[in-house]
Amino acid sequence: MKIVGYSVSSIILALSLCVLAAPQQPTPTPAKAQQRPTLPSTPEAAQSDNKEVVTIREVRIPVTVIDKKGQPVTGLQAGDFLVLEDKKPQAFKFVSELRELEKLPIYVGVLMDTSASTSGKLKFEQEAALNFIYTVLRSRKDQVAFVTFDDEVNLRQDFTTNLDLLNRAVNGVRKPGAHTSLYDAVWQFCDEKMRGVGTGGRRVLVVITDGDDTYSRATLRDAIEIAQKTDTIVFGVSTKGGFAGSAVPGVEAGTVKDSGDTELGKLADETGGRSFFTGDILALERAFKKIGDSLRSQYLLAYTPDNSKFDGSYRRIEVKLSGKGDGLKIKAKRGYKADRDMVR
Repeated sequence: MKIVGYSVSSIILALSLCVLAAPQQPTPTPAKAQQRPTLPSTPEAAQSDNKEVVTIREVRIPVTVIDKKGQPVTGLQAGDFLVLEDKKPQAFKFVSELRELEKLPIYVGVLMDTSASTSGKLKFEQEAALNFIYTVLRSRKDQVAFVTFDDEVNLRQDFTTNLDLLNRAVNGVRKPGAHTSLYDAVWQFCDEKMRGVGTGGRRVLVVITDGDDTYSRATLRDAIEIAQKTDTIVFGVSTKGGFAGSAVPGVEAGTVKDSGDTELGKLADETGGRSFFTGDILALERAFKKIGDSLRSQYLLAYTPDNSKFDGSYRRIEVKLSGKGDGLKIKAKRGYKADRDMVR
């Protein structure tokens, strides 16, 4: 089964033909999510498409605590944390034992930029994607999906534990597109794939990109909100800024972060992830190791909001350390939009 993405022009043409062919009946205005192309499933994932959809009104917060050196801090207990929603303390459940979290599978989406600016770095990005997959994936427990984005968002491989399939999908990328639709890729993947993995698993997106978003209909805020709704942590890896002697063609030594990198950093920060800015393969490997360490050293907090109204308002979350925390930083999602669509 060949999986292809959908360009904006093709979607508009298809919709126009449908309108001409269909009886002229009043139809409701489609919701924002319905206006977007969908990511098809590969045969391996077809069995999960018929899962029952259940709304869960519990806010889950994967939390990573890091020290001054950027290393994860383990051994904390429930009493070490405070959770506030809109500045009001919340009673929460706490899963701290590493052996308990280790039982939970991790669903990882690897999103790779294949826009025109990556043409000289495509091989590097492919090696980076596979490097991450091999570093993080636990055999027969964690699942990885692989997506590319440029003018289109293409699901190259749905969730699988099969490294051969992933290797084939990553190395099968040949020709880059023209534009960068990063926010559409995040929005679609979280909405169409992360929702269906079940409540027990942890959800992670790793975005490998070198440029600003130039083509999405979704905004940065849309991407942040859908990731927060689906409890998805986003790790951003920018390959734009290089170092002296960088092995990446087209990356200038000493390149500084620009507005695109700032937005990538915001996407990671708001969802509880981290961002890394490098064009050097050794530094990239260190970044992947830090991501893997973070996933192996998480705490999981969950609470039912005191404010039970799902009115579409945005709720700000703060996770703090109680009594200890000098020099420690908390990585956790910073809020969510309280509607009935927040978690399935």
